[in-house]
Amino acid sequence: MSYFLFKRCLTLLATLVAASVIVFAALEVLPGNAAQVLMGPQADAQAVAAKARQLGLDRPAPQRYGQWIGGLLRGDMGTSYAYGSPVAELIAERLAVTVPLAIMAMALTVLLALPAGVYAAAHHNRPGDAGLMALAQIGIAIPNFWFAILLILLFSVKLQWFSSGGFDGWSWDAGVWAGLWRGMHALLLPAVALAAVQGAILARFTRSAVLEVLREDFVRTARAKGLSRRATLWRHVLRNAMIAVITVMGLQFAELLAGTIVVENVFYLPGLGRLMFQSIANRDLIVVRNCVLLLAGMVVIVNFCVDVLYATIDPRVKADAI
Repeated sequence: MSYFLFKRCLTLLATLVAASVIVFAALEVLPGNAAQVLMGPQADAQAVAAKARQLGLDRPAPQRYGQWIGGLLRGDMGTSYAYGSPVAELIAERLAVTVPLAIMAMALTVLLALPAGVYAAAHHNRPGDAGLMALAQIGIAIPNFWFAILLILLFSVKLQWFSSGGFDGWSWDAGVWAGLWRGMHALLLPAVALAAVQGAILARFTRSAVLEVLREDFVRTARAKGLSRRATLWRHVLRNAMIAVITVMGLQFAELLAGTIVVENVFYLPGLGRLMFQSIANRDLIVVRNCVLLLAGMVVIVNFCVDVLYATIDPRVKADAI
């Protein structure tokens, strides 16, 4: 197991280094100038050049890349051009919205998709199976931003149960539970909008994985020994099917962390996705590259955790890696 973890850690580090190089190189070739954006379109060329020197944009690209990586190793992400604040503080504020939103969306996805997928597989080729898979197909086809607008129209405009957008923060003045409830209440509709598509995908995949395991010989042996259908399904079939399902769940959680930009803009949430959107518009590349590398690192770490969990559940993976 130690050798397996060592190899996965090396892969993680190599992926992060490659991601940092790609992110920096991609942003360097983008048109535009942060100094020009900050000074305005009518600014004098000499003033723009002076601003560029002040920001360090006149230095060679390798030198700026080395300065960026060195700062990251020291825990310094630099200062935002547009906001004038440390990038680490900006990102920390926005992560307080994006991470809980992704966790809530993933929890809703699992709570809805796993029972639906198992039920559909247990009632294969029956009306319940056909109905659930039809709903799943609709969920996959509906764009999450369009579904988010429908949720706003129904629950915010018509019923007025939720706010149509914005986030007041995790206020603990009225107590821990009150502050937690206020924050979760504000993030519930965006989480449902994100979970609709992911839940539909996971439900279909769970159904396929359970059906595949149901055809195995050990399932017939368990049934022949007198084990009930329900006990066989939940004790043996689902446990083996989860080996493949967990991989998909890990990829979905990584996608939720990195793919909330559109939904955050629909609900006007001050999350990491909205920060990236605004920073791209302001040509604030130091914020953009730190945010993109952070998201890449979070995706890589989630995949690393999935690999470790996968090897724990299925020892054959660990044996193959050794």
